[in-house]
Amino acid sequence: MFVDELEIHVRAGRGGDGCVSFLREKFILYGGPDGGDGGDGGSVVLMPTTHVNTLYHLTGRGTFAAQNGSPGGAKRCYGRNAADLVIEVPVGTVVLDAERGNVLKDLDVHDQPFVLARGGRAGRGNARFATATHRTPREAERGRDGEERRVLLSLKLIADVGLLGLPNAGKSTLLATLTKARPKIAGYPFTTLEPMLGIAQGPGGSTFVLADIPGLIEGAHAGRGLGDRFLKHIERTRLLLHLVDCGELAMQPPVAAWQVVRGELRGYSAELDRRPTLVVATKVEDDAARARADELAAAVGQPILRISSAMGQGLSELVGAVAVALQTLRQAPAGDQG
Repeated sequence: MFVDELEIHVRAGRGGDGCVSFLREKFILYGGPDGGDGGDGGSVVLMPTTHVNTLYHLTGRGTFAAQNGSPGGAKRCYGRNAADLVIEVPVGTVVLDAERGNVLKDLDVHDQPFVLARGGRAGRGNARFATATHRTPREAERGRDGEERRVLLSLKLIADVGLLGLPNAGKSTLLATLTKARPKIAGYPFTTLEPMLGIAQGPGGSTFVLADIPGLIEGAHAGRGLGDRFLKHIERTRLLLHLVDCGELAMQPPVAAWQVVRGELRGYSAELDRRPTLVVATKVEDDAARARADELAAAVGQPILRISSAMGQGLSELVGAVAVALQTLRQAPAGDQG
């Protein structure tokens, strides 16, 4: 099951108490203080990884609590430090404070840990308080409580290319054709109910990651349909492929369909609206479809790609165009990619 938002409660471990003890051994008349320090409490650490691609494994867990540090002992024995609690999350997870809503960390780098709640510091034993004028200290410190907080985890998938379009525009079919992903494909709208990722082979042995999100409908940016929940997953993509159905059974005429999706992008994010985009006419399998693709190209005002995933037409040209665009974007300065 795909879960891309989850609120969790975390509590770091408490530090172990220091020990009050005095040396009592045979032949030692005046044993001094020998109480050891406690151990530090364990921290709660988030580890971004590619081993998981959803937050589902964290659901229903209640509080994520790290272990407490052990108390100190006699003979200057130190308490054991508690192990950190490491929570694996998908790369691309954004950590927000659940109460204030501010971003604490964007976990967009693989295997770069983030300490979400720091463990409590250990208390010092009475041996630490002995001085020349205070030789029998009977005080020790208690361990400190670990940090405790409630956070919202919000996953934004990381991909090179994001697929956009109205429902039934051919996004899932293209993803299945170019990659080993196996999305649900059927002859009715809204077959894609959650984002899908796939790795496509480019020219010269190169690869790129495709992300397919549920189809958009008019008003999606304001909450209609499914796409508004998943538009965030294409925020990290370098390039957008805007698929427009030019087949006979399209939901809307191609030009109107293109305008609807562009309007939804503009309503959701001005930055996303400026993202480099290749327009792809899909299901171009006969003369009527080619004529509709010509009308779309005229409205877009630039050349468009024409494909038929079912017949395998135009796919090599599409892959080549994507590879060239991605190479150009990778070489461009960061400020010039939007």
